[in-house]
Amino acid sequence: MKLIRHGPPDAEKPGVITADGRRIDASARFRDYDAAFFAAGGLADLAAWTGDGCPGGAEIPGDSRLGPPVARPSKIVCVGQNYLEHAREFGEPVPVEPALFMKASTAWCGPHDDVVIPPGATKLDYEVELAFVIGTRAKAVAEAAAPDHIAGYACFCDYSERAFQKEMGGQWTKGKSADTFAPCGPWLLTRDEVPDPADLRLWTRVNGEPRQDGHTSDMLAGVARIVSYITRFMTLLPGDVVATGTPSGVGMGMDPPQFLRPGDLVECGVSGLGEIRQRVTAG
Repeated sequence: MKLIRHGPPDAEKPGVITADGRRIDASARFRDYDAAFFAAGGLADLAAWTGDGCPGGAEIPGDSRLGPPVARPSKIVCVGQNYLEHAREFGEPVPVEPALFMKASTAWCGPHDDVVIPPGATKLDYEVELAFVIGTRAKAVAEAAAPDHIAGYACFCDYSERAFQKEMGGQWTKGKSADTFAPCGPWLLTRDEVPDPADLRLWTRVNGEPRQDGHTSDMLAGVARIVSYITRFMTLLPGDVVATGTPSGVGMGMDPPQFLRPGDLVECGVSGLGEIRQRVTAG
């Protein structure tokens, strides 16, 4: 299934994209795709509802805004430098263990919303990533059991203000967490329709120019290991989002670096998971 949410920011309604491409509102049956939905086995109920022809569901107008495919999560956990060539383009040692950091959940936004340059920012960068959403509470999970805790997968962009991240001391979080720095979507594809998350292509274009072109088979830590590793240190709750890292080709890694400016158009995609698109605007 493809889960979508539509409508104004912070007032989105749940919906689905049917097998024939129609966008159907699901709000008559489901309140939202949030922690309570996943914890209560909502995916199974949604599958039954769609299999029954989406009774009571109206078609969503074509011009409706799409929000992120799940409600704002309790946390967004990210894996840094998880592609070998990305670590090398920064000239940094390859991590022996997965490098974890957090993005503020207030950065969460829709797949086509503008990305807003925060005040004082000068080095805005893009990072296309495969993200997954947790479906059931996960704590101290073995790798073999990790897939059972995943609800589905989505395209994600980890926008980063490199000056805040690299030049102001402390942890990376401050360069990762501005409002609009975590667009996701346009849909969440359920786990049963992604047979191998290690067999997906990722790409980014800036103003039509190809920048990133990678493959999830190049990840240093795969999805199952990421789930198992993160849950050694924290509990992942239903609806939480995990971003798995980015391939090489980011603006900071170019010679000279090419950071984003107002008016730029950033397009990111993951095979089977659609594309997200942001226009860069000044805050």
